[in-house]
Amino acid sequence: MAKGYWIARVDVRDAERYKDYVAAAKPAFEKYGANFLARGGAFTELEGKARARNVVIEFPSMQHAVDCYNSPEYQIAAKIRQEVADAEMVVVEGV
Repeated sequence: MAKGYWIARVDVRDAERYKDYVAAAKPAFEKYGANFLARGGAFTELEGKARARNVVIEFPSMQHAVDCYNSPEYQIAAKIRQEVADAEMVVVEGV
């Protein structure tokens, strides 16, 4: 079974409230087996417009990744994130 990956590109508008998102998202990430491969940190912009924060999260499967996003636990966190940050998020299947 191929793993699933969240790829998120984020510009945080309110760093203090973003901490609330991180705390609220933790139960969903734990429940669905999330493994953070990249969480912020240094990056090099190569093409297009970069965002300030880039995150890659590995899940045991595509279904785990999608289920995590759609879970009631994560949707509580997503509402906070949407209030305090601008983001693009996709789920991709691993090879």
